[in-house]
Amino acid sequence: MAERQVAVVIVAAGTGTRAGEVGEAPKQYRRLAGRSLLAHTLDVFLAHPAIDRIVTVIHPDHGDLYAAAIADLAAAARLGPAVTGGASRQISVARGLEALAADPPDLVLVHDAARPFVTAAVIDRAIAALAEVEGALVAVPVVDTLKHADAAGHILATRPRNDLHAAQTPQGFRYPALLAAHRRAAAEGQDAFTDDAAVAEWAGLAVRVVTGDPANVKVTTAEDLIEAERRLDRDRFARAADVRVGTGYDVHALVPGDFVTLCGVRIDHDARLDGHSDADVALHALTDAILGALGDGDIGAHFPPSEMRWRGCDSAVFLADALARMAARGGFLAHADVTLIAEAPKIGPHREAMRTRLAQLCGVALDRVAVKATTNEKLGFVGRREGIAAIATATVRLPLP
Repeated sequence: MAERQVAVVIVAAGTGTRAGEVGEAPKQYRRLAGRSLLAHTLDVFLAHPAIDRIVTVIHPDHGDLYAAAIADLAAAARLGPAVTGGASRQISVARGLEALAADPPDLVLVHDAARPFVTAAVIDRAIAALAEVEGALVAVPVVDTLKHADAAGHILATRPRNDLHAAQTPQGFRYPALLAAHRRAAAEGQDAFTDDAAVAEWAGLAVRVVTGDPANVKVTTAEDLIEAERRLDRDRFARAADVRVGTGYDVHALVPGDFVTLCGVRIDHDARLDGHSDADVALHALTDAILGALGDGDIGAHFPPSEMRWRGCDSAVFLADALARMAARGGFLAHADVTLIAEAPKIGPHREAMRTRLAQLCGVALDRVAVKATTNEKLGFVGRREGIAAIATATVRLPLP
């Protein structure tokens, strides 16, 4: 029998309001353990050998958020264009299915973007079941006693839990059957289904429960996000057991001017730092520290000052390149420590702004960044206010060879 083509529809069109305050990014775009929640979910399916195509369905207002989220993925080029979702989950899934219709797969899995802990084994079970039935519902048995209560919270009855299951995703189907079921539901005005198994059941498809995983939880609330980050951090630290530490040092002269840029923060001053780029000694030192941990040369090797295209360049470009080299090897920045050596300007009033900016540039939590400062006790070129120096230490974690 020919190998079956398997596509995945990732549903990421929600606004995620239960996961935080108004104005915060929807939950699927929150950064957890260095990447967006959506990126963690997509990565599982991108790494699965049976998956041929992935369609992500997003909110019409989330194009920029989606682009930023998939930039975290080494295999982002394998993703097709995102599809705009609708006012309900059912409509969003239908649009994702229609996006596959021009070149239909044999099987399709539908998965929630907010379930990053799905495993390859669960995916395998969903796909395998479709050799015998038209639909497969990943689920876990209900173990808690179920109570039926009225609007005031008064218990009306205890419901038997025998044979009850809590639905998870992915939910798998033979693609033509699910597409036909969604089209029929839309034509008949049936729009209140909360998952695809319900659409399939209504259409008369045979759907089988397959063994899910209690750990395959859906991230819904702010508390869920906190717990998800803990789990994702533990997982990635376990995978990246090769711990490297690199150091970097940089110095630039002070010349007449009216501001300096340190750690990406502009500070008014009676002089400026002189250099081929913007002369941000802190970012230069941190870039060299990361490159040192990678054993990948130094900033001058990758961005020669003899090349005019780097004239006046924002030093964040250099740092981003070092971080990209690290990510390409499956690594991440565990901690960054920067010490500035200057008689002036005073660093204290700007320290938190510097930490915040470094954390943003590195894509890490604020507690993984330290910025310190000291004078040179009026000794040497720093003491004479002829320049500013910076020392940086980067702790990088990489997968073992």
